[in-house]
Amino acid sequence: MTDKKKVLVISDFGIDDIVAVLYAYYSDTIEIVGIVSDYGNVSKASALKNVKYLQSITGITDIPVIGGAVSALTGIQPQFFPDIHGIDGLGPISLDDIELDNSEISENFYEINSLIDKYAGELYIYSAGRLTSLATAFVLYPETMKKVKEFYVMGGAFHVPGNVTPTAEANFYGDPYAANILIQLAPKQIHLIPLDVTMYALLTPAMIDHLHEFYLKSNDKVGQIIKPMVDYYYEFYKKTYPDISGSPLHDLLAMWALADGDKMMFEEVPIRVATNTGWTFGQSIGDFRQSKEKENWQIHKIAKQFNYRQFITEVFETLKSGPSR
Repeated sequence: MTDKKKVLVISDFGIDDIVAVLYAYYSDTIEIVGIVSDYGNVSKASALKNVKYLQSITGITDIPVIGGAVSALTGIQPQFFPDIHGIDGLGPISLDDIELDNSEISENFYEINSLIDKYAGELYIYSAGRLTSLATAFVLYPETMKKVKEFYVMGGAFHVPGNVTPTAEANFYGDPYAANILIQLAPKQIHLIPLDVTMYALLTPAMIDHLHEFYLKSNDKVGQIIKPMVDYYYEFYKKTYPDISGSPLHDLLAMWALADGDKMMFEEVPIRVATNTGWTFGQSIGDFRQSKEKENWQIHKIAKQFNYRQFITEVFETLKSGPSR
């Protein structure tokens, strides 16, 4: 077996983020070597508590945890989404028993430098939340960021409506200044996994029930947290999109794509992010014209298609394979 891909996860640790991290936990192709806990769907403090919870149930405590941003570069206070992800970000799962003291709310963001240096040329950065911390790294450490092998970012909406406004997806809308910095300053092409594909990464209630039965029979306590979280998530989506048949696990699709980049079909496109206030705030814009002359914007890779059957098959094979460490 080839060496696992070394991944630094930047996340706000809501429901679909955690399922993506659990996919990596079971995967024999991904090794998470660092975590940046960010604000996003929950506060930075809640995200850190979620990491602490994951540490307690997996027993894995040796992965460096780095404190990320608490708010956006816009200066606008972040809006949290308990109706989507629950009060703590874990749906109905309460973290009242998890205590976080002030010493654990770390301001150690500079430690990403040593992590990137340690895995120079082989580190993947996976971002599943607001883009403030990742953009800050490009501003503060441009030479260091050149040592990253590849970037996978869940964010944007190009040919489909947004999920916060008619034009904007949540991660870009939460900090479009950061998203635009990311697009303009990244030292290499970013793999963007937008709503265009993630809205089709549906896990149905029947699939989740089948997976939960497996975890009950195998007495896998880690896997047993997936069903209550995803069921909670699905309830929100059913209210918002009555005809939807399952939960779109956006961040899981991005992690699956990282596991093997050849699984996803990408299109190289010049990209910008709208930062002007108004209805286009946070809109991701791609120059998809077929003409030779295009806007002189930075070109990145936008996911445009994936094999759903392959996605479901491989995800469930991985989730049922047992912990990889």
